[in-house]
Amino acid sequence: MKVVVTRPRDQAGPLVHRLEELGHEVVECPLIEIEPIDEPVKVEGYEWVIVTSPNGARELVARASGPLPKMAAVGPGTAETLRELGVEPAFVPRVSSQDGLLEEFPRPEGRVLFAAAEGARRRPIDELGADFVPLYRTRLVTPGSPPEGDVVVLASGSAAKAFAAIGVDIPVVSIGPQTTLAAGAAGLRVVAEAETHDLDGLIAAVGSLASG
Repeated sequence: MKVVVTRPRDQAGPLVHRLEELGHEVVECPLIEIEPIDEPVKVEGYEWVIVTSPNGARELVARASGPLPKMAAVGPGTAETLRELGVEPAFVPRVSSQDGLLEEFPRPEGRVLFAAAEGARRRPIDELGADFVPLYRTRLVTPGSPPEGDVVVLASGSAAKAFAAIGVDIPVVSIGPQTTLAAGAAGLRVVAEAETHDLDGLIAAVGSLASG
């Protein structure tokens, strides 16, 4: 199949490589850019720090001002990024979403720092009584020309919004439930959602379509 990959160019390599190894033709069409907010993150005094994306994990570990407390990752992709950075997450929910994290988070939770993208959803922050620190901004990117392909892979709600703005009708493979909701709300056709919300899950979802 011809697969449109929308991740930032500097992060797309592993996905592109895996898809090409399986014989797919890949069209790189970056739709978001990550702009770090370069300020130290004070983690002293917190029982937990929650990160909600691989980008957030990288930024948090790079800029934490002291020893890290217990770390919670929203899903397996974020957890794996923490491990690559030498940090073993103390909690990863079975259901890989912010709602899943809320339902399964250990109680009493103590003092919590929620570290995520600027403009993150308020529900988990409010329900946990957490402090919030923005780690990065997500900028939407408009490609010079609309991409062509059999399927487009979307790994975030921001990418879904950016893809919808292009106005092309290509079926979507989504990394997880939050991205699926954002894609549906933007009028996109989601034909597959990764069972595990990480790189392996995306590859498997694309593969299931190709074999079907």
